[in-house]
Amino acid sequence: MSPPPILALRDVSVTFGGRPLFTDISVALGRGERVCLVGRNGSGKSTLLRIMAGIIDVDAGDRFHQPGVRVAYMPQEPVFPADMSVAAYVASGLPPEGDAGAGQYRVDAALAEVGIAGDQFLASLSGGEGKRVSMARALVAEPDVLLLDEPTNHLDIAAIEWLEERLGTFAGAVLLVSHDRTFLKNLSRRTWWLDRGRVREHDQGYAGFEAWSDGIMEAEAAQFARADKRIAAEALWARAGIPARRKRNQGRLRQLAAMRVERGRRETVRSAKLASAGASDVSRLIFELKGVAKAFPGAAGPKIIARDFSTRILRGDRVGLIGRNGAGKSTLLGLLAGTIEPDSGSVRQAKNLSLAVFDQRRATLDPQATPWSTLTGAHGDTVFVRGEPRHVASYLRDFLFEERQYRAQVSSLSGGERNRLMLAKILAEPSNVLILDEPTNDLDMETLDLLEEVLADYDGTLLLVSHDRDFLDRLVTSVIAVEGDGVIDEYVGGYADYLRQRRPPRTPQPAARKAPPKPAGAEPARAGDRLTWKEKQALATLPARLAGLEAEKARIETQMADPASYGNDRAALDGAARRHAEIAIEITEAEEEWLRLAERAEAAAS
Repeated sequence: MSPPPILALRDVSVTFGGRPLFTDISVALGRGERVCLVGRNGSGKSTLLRIMAGIIDVDAGDRFHQPGVRVAYMPQEPVFPADMSVAAYVASGLPPEGDAGAGQYRVDAALAEVGIAGDQFLASLSGGEGKRVSMARALVAEPDVLLLDEPTNHLDIAAIEWLEERLGTFAGAVLLVSHDRTFLKNLSRRTWWLDRGRVREHDQGYAGFEAWSDGIMEAEAAQFARADKRIAAEALWARAGIPARRKRNQGRLRQLAAMRVERGRRETVRSAKLASAGASDVSRLIFELKGVAKAFPGAAGPKIIARDFSTRILRGDRVGLIGRNGAGKSTLLGLLAGTIEPDSGSVRQAKNLSLAVFDQRRATLDPQATPWSTLTGAHGDTVFVRGEPRHVASYLRDFLFEERQYRAQVSSLSGGERNRLMLAKILAEPSNVLILDEPTNDLDMETLDLLEEVLADYDGTLLLVSHDRDFLDRLVTSVIAVEGDGVIDEYVGGYADYLRQRRPPRTPQPAARKAPPKPAGAEPARAGDRLTWKEKQALATLPARLAGLEAEKARIETQMADPASYGNDRAALDGAARRHAEIAIEITEAEEEWLRLAERAEAAAS
């Protein structure tokens, strides 16, 4: 049984530009509830949140909240006054009647929680820092209701996991809008689905959404099929009987027209049709890094991105790059693409590389241009999609753009619409390497699903930077984790596999040292500390064992690098991935044992 409502809408209707966005919507949020609000881009999720926050007035209906209930709203794209400090902005979220001393304590505590200094100016913040400051402002008043619009945008995975933990312990009610499936699954307990101007409610969290919504869609499809048969019968009657009974049967004609209008109104909204193709005229080895080191100077000393990092990326590989914001993921992409030179080591690229790059900042989009001119280069009405001519209007429709948006300025588009335009632009280009930097921001679930299908069918090499854990798990076959301070590790599988395989944090070694790190807690070697016969045997056999493990690891990597293996025995492939992870651990343990025994033997000999 749901708790009594503390915030509710009753029979609410809203019209934008003469078109109804909602009609007679009634929803209620109870104390302590965890509700996710899902729906397509443009369906009105952000508008519904602003209505519940009391920011937007409604055309009809009522908004109700219990007296004394504090509601905090976090917008998708907060607008920061450039000349305001972080502390002042967070303090603006405090209730006006509060005690000044207690308020300052709350501000300091909220900023300490998100790890941002209060004396910074808002204009200096990055996208992720801005999100954390916006979250601090929402939490500072200790609200009874939190309304969060895409709170994970621009956050790295560590910050998202912190936010999950923080919201998990939050005592008030939470209403979430997010494209991050894992985030919604971990937090939500109820679901509101905003679909074609109405809200459907489900008493389970997002984990049960797909099965529930699929059932609704199947039932509607069956209903549409029955309606189509009635329409066909009425149309047949109309063609045969109207000439003889024109004056007497206008009512039945109006009924037929109304049925068609209702059929069109309830038609499921179009889905984006994305397509891509990768070129195959490129060698098997796409990128190779050997012993690469990179650092940038800084006021507090050099910022080290990579130390003695080596990797090989083959044709058809699907590699996810993960790490904290600022750890160096973009620098690593630049090293691979050849736009950044390493301090030491070598970078090798395949010939005939054709790169297509999705930039999360959408810097290549001209805000004064239109979607039409962006795709055609402001020449004519034709866009070449992988070399084939298409009418630009048809191609824009594939990406869910309406006719009224074809000639609208890019600056007037929403974040999700700009992302779709960027995807349309880069997927039209012939490429054999696709680099996507946070492509999922602001996309709705259906477009995410379709993007996953396109990328799954892409026959080139994919490099994906993303903080969306579910998106990574569905697409990538290996992960490069940029851990910071020069530490970069590779793992087989997606993000969930990375969590299972991840080694404990280690102190990075200087680039010149080739030996593995000494085991934590190992005692220093002492003179006269002789090896036992068993330890001598182990020291003598460890090099051969390490060589055997490295050979087995290389065989598995060759198997997994072959795209044909993914269409055969999935169980065998999963077993190979698990064995690869086990081998990596065994190699590390064997190296550490060899180092420990070699140091003891050397000390004993001296």
